[in-house]
Amino acid sequence: MANVKDIGVSAAINLLSAFAFLVAFAILRIQPVNDRVYFPKWYRKGVRSSPTHSGTFANKFVNLDLRTYLRFLNWMPNALKMPESELVDHAGLDSVAYLRIYLLGLKIFVPLAILAFVVLVPINWTGKTLEHATDVSFSDIDKLSISNIPSGSKRLYAHTIMSYVFTLWTFYVLRNEYKMIADMRLRFLASQNRRPDQFTVLVRNIPPDPDESVCEHVQHFFCVNHPDHYLTHQVVYNANKLAQLVENKKSLRNWLTYYKNTYERTSKKPTTKTGFWGLWGTRVDAIDYYTAEIKKLTEEENTEREKVISDANSIIPAAFVSFKSRWGAAVCAQTQQSRNPTIWLTNWAPEPRDIFWDNLSIPYVELTIRRFLMAVSLFALIFFFMIPIAFVQSLANIEGIQKVLPFLKPLIDFGFVKSFIQGFLPGIALKIFLILLPIILMTMSKIEGFTSLSSLEKRSAGKYYLFILVNVFLGSIVTGTALQQLNTFLNEPPTEIPKTFGVSIPMKATFFITYTMVDGWAGIAAEIIRLVPLVIFHLKNTFLVKTDQDRDEAMDPGYLRFATNEPRIQFYILLGLVYAPVTPILLPFIIVFFAFSYVVFRHQVINVYDQIYESGAAFWPDVHRRIIINLIISQLLLMGLLSTRQAEKSTPLLILLPVITIWFHVYCKGRFEPAFVTFPLQEAMVKDTLERATEPNLNLRTYLQDAYVHPVFKGIQEQNPPAVEEEEDSSPLVATKRRNWNASKNESDASSKAGSGTG
Repeated sequence: MANVKDIGVSAAINLLSAFAFLVAFAILRIQPVNDRVYFPKWYRKGVRSSPTHSGTFANKFVNLDLRTYLRFLNWMPNALKMPESELVDHAGLDSVAYLRIYLLGLKIFVPLAILAFVVLVPINWTGKTLEHATDVSFSDIDKLSISNIPSGSKRLYAHTIMSYVFTLWTFYVLRNEYKMIADMRLRFLASQNRRPDQFTVLVRNIPPDPDESVCEHVQHFFCVNHPDHYLTHQVVYNANKLAQLVENKKSLRNWLTYYKNTYERTSKKPTTKTGFWGLWGTRVDAIDYYTAEIKKLTEEENTEREKVISDANSIIPAAFVSFKSRWGAAVCAQTQQSRNPTIWLTNWAPEPRDIFWDNLSIPYVELTIRRFLMAVSLFALIFFFMIPIAFVQSLANIEGIQKVLPFLKPLIDFGFVKSFIQGFLPGIALKIFLILLPIILMTMSKIEGFTSLSSLEKRSAGKYYLFILVNVFLGSIVTGTALQQLNTFLNEPPTEIPKTFGVSIPMKATFFITYTMVDGWAGIAAEIIRLVPLVIFHLKNTFLVKTDQDRDEAMDPGYLRFATNEPRIQFYILLGLVYAPVTPILLPFIIVFFAFSYVVFRHQVINVYDQIYESGAAFWPDVHRRIIINLIISQLLLMGLLSTRQAEKSTPLLILLPVITIWFHVYCKGRFEPAFVTFPLQEAMVKDTLERATEPNLNLRTYLQDAYVHPVFKGIQEQNPPAVEEEEDSSPLVATKRRNWNASKNESDASSKAGSGTG
């Protein structure tokens, strides 16, 4: 168990690491050659030019102004200067709502920390139970926790009362924030410029028709059922193979550019091997080889493109249907289209850049099976990940290392080494072990078949949160191997599970303090230095870049990765809510995480990140729901802890808290969530009316014509799949190729009889 000295060593290491990252960032960001790495957003907006284009030769690469080095932390106040309304225009509502999660954490935990330190810490410190305990190992940190209060003491009523205070304050903050974000979303949607997704609906599971193609069937259905509002539609093609060919050709072009640049610099003909990654095979002229490969791949690409466009089997039963008004699109997207609720399924179309085209080709009937299989896989992943995590955690402590490597005992007994192992090693070991997890979870979400990047991010965030909750939080609290933990849960009644976890919570406070410093302090400081994008940019700039356009394409601004960042925030909210009434000393470390993260990510949002989609903060209901789950978990664990400390009279008072919390969630869900799920028809009509008044000559059909064409068809006008338009016809009858239903049925029956007779 880590003591105050161990925590001090860990704090020193992490503070020095964070400071080193910040100094490195301050130096790197002011160098002209790194300008596109640390300010790519301004380049994308076209309001910043490269400093390497002016000044002396040395000034093009190195900043020689010593005064800028003295102000190496001026980026922090600069990150806070931009008003929130301006930030919404600059970066979008998704980015602003994400930043407000950090502010939400500060709003919750700063008052909680003040109350806990004023009320609970003195009560815990004066309990003096641990001073008289002879069979228990403890540290000075434990004297500040509930462990220092005698069992059955009336002092425990203070923790019960404060848990109510903490819960009610959290309710107040959550409700205000939910209301604010909902209002911001409605204002954002009302003030938003015209976008294709405002007029377009994604239709899936289009039923087959024996007399009409998918394209004709869609046109007929919407001309009949939405005669006054239907405008045009774009059927969806299965172009996944074509997209892969295009991506392969892009990779070959990069290699060709690299070898051409090499030849220009060295005047020596480069060579390569024809085998995998150029590692084996016949050695040939690299430029000639890649030129021939690109030519061959271009022919395959053209053949595949023609096949996709001309083959009716390439059209899948889905389409993007556009309407003459936002009101018409809202009615279609938010209503049932057929008496059969499993066909003609409509939802708002994602904005074009948000579409994950690979999954549009998945048959709708497969989605339920895929999601069931991924749910089973997630359970297996969470369970089996316990084994290596428990193993690594067992080695990342004094006893584990001495058991596996006994010859290191003299070194371990050295004071600083012992403090390093107990105060720093467990946190960094767990952090390293979780590096590959987001990639695995995102792959699972893609297999599930979600059709937009935003929905993939939200789904992956849910998986990651569940993983962190079970493996990082609960798994770290309960000692033992995964099989032992599972056996414990299976062989005890459900009412005993909160007690099992509750008893262990105070003992694990020091571990979570060290993990917070590793992940929440040094980890956030490492985020701002952007080491990987920095290296990749300079590699591309050296070997692939010839023009300013190439240099712009070499930039990788990145984006706010909701799938990994939001669950991490939820983890610290969970820690704060759990430990506020138990071991309040953890709260200052969490507050530092929220404050530091807010400044760092605000800087990144302003100068670096370029979001790949904009959902209008549609993820906020998930944020709110997970905080509610965290709150209920903290209440149940506190009940379990108090029930083991002979607090029979105070424990029943806590039973009401989860009930109140669930009621609060139901209230917020009914009051605010509709703003994130549906688009009010009133708002749609207002925007349509204003647009008709201000732009009476707008040609909406032209505006939407190529909006939902697959990216592999864009830029090749003569081969673009045509968007089908409503025919301007005053006739109330809709033209169709469908034959009379009875005639079709009789012909079908006759064909069946003829077929059986032939058999």
